[in-house]
Amino acid sequence: MSDHRAHPMGLGARLAGHCALVTGAGGPMGQAVAARFAAEGASLMLTDISASRLEGTAARIRAQYPATRLAALRADVRVAHEVDAIARRAAEELPPIDILVNVVGGLRGELYQSVFSIDPARWDETMDLNLKGTLLLSQRFGADMVARQYGRIVNFCSIAYAGEHGQSAYGAAKAAVASLTRSMALELAPHVNVNCVAPGLIETSVLERMEPTIVDRYREGCALRRLGKAAEIANVALFLASEESSYVTGEIIRVAGGRWPVL
Repeated sequence: MSDHRAHPMGLGARLAGHCALVTGAGGPMGQAVAARFAAEGASLMLTDISASRLEGTAARIRAQYPATRLAALRADVRVAHEVDAIARRAAEELPPIDILVNVVGGLRGELYQSVFSIDPARWDETMDLNLKGTLLLSQRFGADMVARQYGRIVNFCSIAYAGEHGQSAYGAAKAAVASLTRSMALELAPHVNVNCVAPGLIETSVLERMEPTIVDRYREGCALRRLGKAAEIANVALFLASEESSYVTGEIIRVAGGRWPVL
């Protein structure tokens, strides 16, 4: 098991001695997770499909947390040989990965679409985008965690996993992530904890693709009457990656301001 040495810069130490792989690190939530983990002393392996976004995240973390051990590699986590390349880079430059945060997912094209309008290509793409990387990375790094008898895997789904009007493909893909999380938690126990964060609507670029009336309706449907922030998602991921969640596994934690999909 990794030790718990104090962070050399005197910052938080909840992840000191640990090494985390964060996917989708160029996006708002992945970047927030990476920065939060760096603040708590983790070494980082970062990846994103966009080289420019990834380098932006890496540069910001290096500037803010210069003592952080960090490696970054552009990759498509849905491609097995690119996942292998991530593993090679991590092995060359960092301690063993004992925290995996699978942020990659999403929905391309229209955000809302009738179930009768979904063509097979869109269905396959949505499933692939939200599931395949999580599976490949969990296979690649989860086996090492089991062998070392320690690990944390944090998957990302969405509150749409419970079903939401106009998001049949996306909701089904996220439900699959939730189900995969629970299956993995059972298979990788007792030494590896596997949990899932289910964000609600977060203040990211997705808002640019949404009608203002839909955003307003969503906000009013939240008990807290506001949208979430990427940093608030990162705080939950930190909890699940740390020793504070040592007796938590197989859980899907909604971070949605009290909102639940409605009919």
